Amino acid sequence: MDGWLRHIKNFEAYLKLEKGLASNSIEAYLRDVDVLRQYGEDHGIEPESFTLETLQAILAELNDVGIAVATQCRLISGWRTFFKMLVVDDDMADNPAELLDMPTRPKHLPDVLSDEEIARIQATFDRSRPDQERNYVIVEVLYGCGLRVSELVGLKLSNIYPEEGCLLVTGKGSKQRWVPINPHALELLTNYIHLVRCHIDPKPGEDKYVFLNRNGTHLSRNYVFMFLQAAVKKAGILKKVSPHSLRHSFATELVQNGADLRAVQEMLGHESISTTEIYTHLSKQFLRDTITTYHPHYKKN
Repeated sequence: MDGWLRHIKNFEAYLKLEKGLASNSIEAYLRDVDVLRQYGEDHGIEPESFTLETLQAILAELNDVGIAVATQCRLISGWRTFFKMLVVDDDMADNPAELLDMPTRPKHLPDVLSDEEIARIQATFDRSRPDQERNYVIVEVLYGCGLRVSELVGLKLSNIYPEEGCLLVTGKGSKQRWVPINPHALELLTNYIHLVRCHIDPKPGEDKYVFLNRNGTHLSRNYVFMFLQAAVKKAGILKKVSPHSLRHSFATELVQNGADLRAVQEMLGHESISTTEIYTHLSKQFLRDTITTYHPHYKKN
């Protein structure tokens, strides 16, 4: 249908130019809208003719085939943005996705790592090897600064401000924020740059990135995931760990030790405080586990 093609092209331009989203985010939004397109083409429905009932029918089908609640929530969010564009462009009077109820997400508290477990992971690296020293530093920066893995691999030399003790990080939607870096992590990072990275010959256009591989190009997110998984296994840690676990651990440590939730939100780059509030639940669970372990009346049962 020409209508679908036109609106999807407009949506891609809208996400890039007006919302300023990164390519990964744009691709995710387009995948969400492609679910609408497939349903519309199968049932002969143009984008402008979608109703709340149409969207509810799609969700019912997705639910029947076992699509995860988290995926359904993400789809709804993408659809709302798509139809919002159509309303702004006067192609629709109202946004039919606005009245969709978000499915209830199951309570999920992600695995977090203790400081001792972080040390065990780092102890698996042979720091006499340049790539292993780099990986050691990466774990320290992810855990010490709470960065997303995409923010870490995209970190540039110009984003490091040693005198201020801060990194200038580019997060989702190309939004920049200041993130403090502790003196220990900063020292490790500085030493890596001056003692390890300096021996790598960067490929054209790659010289701006902090973390390079032996071929002189910046690391991929997948590489960080794989080396971390290998280190976790070698350390004998049975938890399900990813680079995002280090970010969770960073935030959990802050909240459990009394950090202001708004400050944590700012450091993590969360657009909404509700996203940061998961760490309040983690903190409550920590308190519950503590009293269960140490209070004598809990031990009676």
